[in-house]
Amino acid sequence: MTPSRRLATPHDREILRLAVPAFGALVAEPLFLLSDSAIVGHLGTAQLGGLGVAGQALTTIVYVCVFLAYGTTAGVARQVGAGDMRAAIRQGIDGLWLALAIGAALVVAGWPLVSWIVDAFGASPGVAPHAETYLKISLFGIPGMLLVFAGTGVLRGLQDTRTPLVVSIGGFSLNLLLNALFVLVLDWGIAGSAWGTVLAQTGSAAVYVAVVLRGAREHGAPVRPDLDGLWTSATAGFGLLVRTAALRIVLIVGTSIAARMGDPEIAAYQVGFQVWTLMAFALDAIAIAGQAITGRYLGASDIAGTRAVTRRMVGWGIGCGIVFGLAILAVRPWLPNLFTSDDDVRNLLLASLLLVAVLQPVAGVVFVLDGILIGAGDGPYLAMTTLLATVVFMPAAIVLYRVDAGLVGLWTAIGLWMLTRMLTLGLRARGDRWMVTGAVR
Repeated sequence: MTPSRRLATPHDREILRLAVPAFGALVAEPLFLLSDSAIVGHLGTAQLGGLGVAGQALTTIVYVCVFLAYGTTAGVARQVGAGDMRAAIRQGIDGLWLALAIGAALVVAGWPLVSWIVDAFGASPGVAPHAETYLKISLFGIPGMLLVFAGTGVLRGLQDTRTPLVVSIGGFSLNLLLNALFVLVLDWGIAGSAWGTVLAQTGSAAVYVAVVLRGAREHGAPVRPDLDGLWTSATAGFGLLVRTAALRIVLIVGTSIAARMGDPEIAAYQVGFQVWTLMAFALDAIAIAGQAITGRYLGASDIAGTRAVTRRMVGWGIGCGIVFGLAILAVRPWLPNLFTSDDDVRNLLLASLLLVAVLQPVAGVVFVLDGILIGAGDGPYLAMTTLLATVVFMPAAIVLYRVDAGLVGLWTAIGLWMLTRMLTLGLRARGDRWMVTGAVR
C-alpha cells in the first residue's frame, strides 16, 4: 500500500474533517484580544497596560470553565453514537443552562472583587484604573463566553466543527468592527473596547443558542432547565475543572519563575511559549477530533472502532509533532530576529527553541490522548494524573531555578511535566477501563 493510500483511510478523513475546522476556530479565538490590543494601543501605554492586566484576569477566570466545552462534547457525542439525537440535544441544552448559571454567578461574585483582582495582578497606579474599567464591563460578557464554550461543545459532539469556525470568524469580525467604532469613532476609550468585546461574545453566544434551539425543535427535545441534567453536567465536569486548574498552575508558575530570572529571561520565555502555544493549537485540533469521535464510538458500543481510531489519532499526533519539531528547528536561526535585537534575549531564545522543538512529538501524544480520554468521559483519571504531573513539575522547576539552570532548566522542568503526562495517559490508553460503552458513562 502506498503512503498516499494509507493516508486516505476512513479514520483519516474523519479526523481531518473535524480537526481542520477546529484548528481554524482555535486560532480565531485569540484574535479577540489581539484586535483589542491593536486598537487600544492607539489610546496610550497606560490603557494598553490596563487591557493586558484585565485580559489576563479575564482569561484566568474563564479558562477554568473550558470543561463546559469538553464535557458537553463527550456527553453529546455518546448520545449521537447511541443513535438518540433527542437525548443528545437535551444533554447539550443542559450544558447551555449550566454555562448560563455559572456565568451569572461569576458576574455577581466578580463585580465587588474587581479592584482586588487588579491589585493581585500587580497593576501600577497609572494602569489600574483602566484595568478596572475594562474588567468591570467585561464581566458582563462572561455568560456569553461560557455559552460559547457550551455551544461549541454541543456542535462538536454532533460532529460539526465547521459551524464553530464560522461563528468564530464572525465574532472576531464583529469585535473588530465594534471596537473600531466605539474607540476610534465614538471616542469611548478603553470602555468602548470592553463593550465591543462583550457585544461580540454575546452575539456569538446567541448564534449557538439559536442553532441548538433549532435542533431541539427538529428532534422534539425540551428546552426548559432540568435539575438532574444540570447536576449530571456539573459532576461530569468537575474532574475536567480540576485538570484545567492544574494545567493553569503550571503556566502561571512557569511565567513567575521566568520573570524572577530577569528581563531578558522573561522576554525570551514569552516568545518561546508563544511558539509552543501556536503548535499546541494544531495539536489541540486533533484532540478535539478525538473528543468527538471517541465519544461517538463508545456511545455506539464499538470497542474495536475506538481502539482503531485511537491508534490512528496517536499516530497523527506523533507525526504532526515530528513535523512541527523539524519546522521549529528549521526557522530557529532566524526566528529570534523577528522579535528582538537584544543579543541576550536572542541567545536565550535560541537555546529555548531547541527544547521546544524536541518536546513536540511528546506534546503530540499528550494532547491527543488527553482529548481521547476527555471524549471517553474519563475526567477523574485526568484530574488525578494532571495533578500528579503538576506535583512533579513544581519541585523540579524550583530546584532548577535555585541552581541557576536558567531558561533551559525551566523548559527541562516543562519537559518532565509533559513526559509524566505522556506516561500516565499512555498507561491508561493501553488498558480497557477507560472504554466504558453506552449512551451514558
